[in-house]
Amino acid sequence: MGQKVSTEDFIWTYTEQPHSDRRREIVKKYPEIKKLFGIDPSLKYVVSACVILQIFAAFLLKDSSWVLIFLQAYFFGGIVNHALTLAIHDISHNTAFGNDWPLSNRFFGMWANLPISVPMSVSFKKYHVEHHRYLGEDALDTDVPTEFEAKFFTTPIRKLLWLFLQPLFYAFRPLMIYKKAPTDLEIINAIIQVIFDLAVLYFFSLKSLAYLFLGTFLAMGLHPSAGHFVAEHYVFSGAQETYSYYGLWNLVLFNVGYHMEHHDFPYIPGKNLPKVREIAPEFYDNLHIHESWITVLSTFVFSPSMGPYQRIKRPASVPQEVYGNYALANYLKPVQRVFQKFLETIYVIKKSNWSVKNK
Repeated sequence: MGQKVSTEDFIWTYTEQPHSDRRREIVKKYPEIKKLFGIDPSLKYVVSACVILQIFAAFLLKDSSWVLIFLQAYFFGGIVNHALTLAIHDISHNTAFGNDWPLSNRFFGMWANLPISVPMSVSFKKYHVEHHRYLGEDALDTDVPTEFEAKFFTTPIRKLLWLFLQPLFYAFRPLMIYKKAPTDLEIINAIIQVIFDLAVLYFFSLKSLAYLFLGTFLAMGLHPSAGHFVAEHYVFSGAQETYSYYGLWNLVLFNVGYHMEHHDFPYIPGKNLPKVREIAPEFYDNLHIHESWITVLSTFVFSPSMGPYQRIKRPASVPQEVYGNYALANYLKPVQRVFQKFLETIYVIKKSNWSVKNK
C-alpha cells in the first residue's frame, strides 16, 4: 500500500492533439455526419425532470436521519447531481437551444446547476472551451493536475485521498493554474445559486441542503460514476490521449463515456455520440477503450505506473487571457441601441409636433 508511482514528470509531446485531424478525415469520408450537429430536443425536458426530482427528494428528506441523508446522497442524489454536471457539460456546447441562442443556453445551465448547490455552470463553460481548444497545453488546460498534485499523491493511500477530494481540485485548480476575471454571467450564476440554497434552507431544512451538497461532493469523488474523470485522458495505453467507455453509466450520464467521439465533434449532442462510432467505426475500432470505470479507479490507485503525472502535456501555444467574454453585456448592447433609436425617434416626432403647433 506504500508503493510510490514510478513516473516523475508528465508525458510531454510537441505534436498537436489528434482530434482535429481525425475530425477532418471523418467529415471528408462521411460528410453526412454533419447532420448530427445541433440541438438535442429532449435535453431540456430530461434536465428539468432531474432538477424537479432533486428538489422533491430534498423536501422528502428534510426530517430524515443523517445516516439516511448520507446513504441517499451517495446512492441516489449524488448520481442525479453528477448527471446534472454532465448535462451542464453538454449545455456548455449549446446543445439545448443551439448556437444562435447562447444566452438561453447559459441560463438553462444555471437552472441545471440548482440542485448541485455550488455555482459552477458558467465557470465550467469558460474553462471547458480551453480544454477542447488547448488539450493538455501547459497553463491553459485546467483539467491537467498541478505539480503539487502530481508530486504529493503518489502512493495508493494518497491517490485514494486524491480521488475523494477530486471535486475540490476541480473547483480550485483553475484558480491556481489559470486565473480569470469573473464575468457578468458568473456573478448572476452565483447570486441565483445562493438564493436557491437559502430557499432550500428556509423552506425545507439544513438536512435538505446537506443532501444536495453531499450528493455533489460524494458522487464526484470516490464514486463509480466519477471514474470518467480518470478514464477520459489519463494515459493507460501507449501514447493514446483520450479514451472512450461504452458501458451502462452512459445511460444516466448523457453519454459522457463517448469521449473520443466528443472531442472529435464537441458540438454533437451527447445523445447522438453513439451514432458517430456507428457511421465511422474504422476510426475508433483500433483505439483502446475502457470496459469498467471501477477497474479504471482501482488501476489508478494500485498501479505504480499510474498517478496524476500520467497525463500528456504540451507547451502552451498562446498566452493566457485574464478577461473573459461578458456575454450579458454583449447581448444587451444591441438591445440598448434599439431602445436608444426608439427614444431618438420619439424625440424627433415630439419635436416635429411642437414645431407644427408653434407655427
